[in-house]
Amino acid sequence: MRQEAVAQRNNVPAGIALMIAATIVFALQDGISRHLAGTYNTWMVVMIRYWFFAAFVIALAARSPGGLRAAARTTQPFVQAFRGVLLAAEIGVAVYGFTLLGLIDSLAVFISYPLLVAALSGPVLGEAVGWRRWAAIGVGFVGVLIILRPGSGVFNPAAIIPLISAFMFALYGLLTRYVARRDTTATSFFWTGTTGAVVMTAIGIFFWEPMRAADWGWMALLCVSGAFGHWLLIKCYEMAEASAVQPFAYFHLVWASILGLAVFGETLRTNVVLGAALVIAAGLFTLWRERRQG
Repeated sequence: MRQEAVAQRNNVPAGIALMIAATIVFALQDGISRHLAGTYNTWMVVMIRYWFFAAFVIALAARSPGGLRAAARTTQPFVQAFRGVLLAAEIGVAVYGFTLLGLIDSLAVFISYPLLVAALSGPVLGEAVGWRRWAAIGVGFVGVLIILRPGSGVFNPAAIIPLISAFMFALYGLLTRYVARRDTTATSFFWTGTTGAVVMTAIGIFFWEPMRAADWGWMALLCVSGAFGHWLLIKCYEMAEASAVQPFAYFHLVWASILGLAVFGETLRTNVVLGAALVIAAGLFTLWRERRQG
């Protein structure tokens, strides 16, 4: 049984399939979020989504060994709570960016977050970042500048929003690494869902507005897809090492671009394609270097 568990954790083809499936679900989730946040207040949409997310993580914790008490037990509650609040705020910022810029432009900038993780891993976690990875980070941010086109007559200041979102998500990822030194994945997942739901309720309840019956259906699908996407990621990382499957997370941009073009009538500009290609290439290089050093 022990050998079977190890083999399952290193089943890279299954892990890749689960990661690609997760990116499809998350792209669908982004499209629904854009639709709903374009009609209703962003914070209300995120709040309802978090209610379902919190119920999902509580249900998982209740079924795990030790129950809710074991899942909630931590020696670093303030860091865990800050992580949950940070992710909730990041989702709100990201969804707001979708309504202003669309899926393609927003995600083309957001996919720079692995480079931000690499850049911030030194000051936040004390990890060494060599010159090769710093060079890749520089190339990636040249790609971001190509996408944003600062200084040109077509620069949209709102394009900074997905960059802020990427920074917040990178910091969340680094704090997740930090708390993992003493807490289990189940504990981090529990705190992420519950603290996020509390904070979003405190904010979103003031922006409540009536929702049409048809849009409640979309909201239900958004909630289910969010929980299902997280479940797929959990299973993905159980199947294979993160460094082996993480490059396939860039398929998220592919699916979201198809959705943006086909459903929302967005355009795929040349500078976005070139810039995103540089960002992805730099991100894949940093992942490769991290895997080699690991």
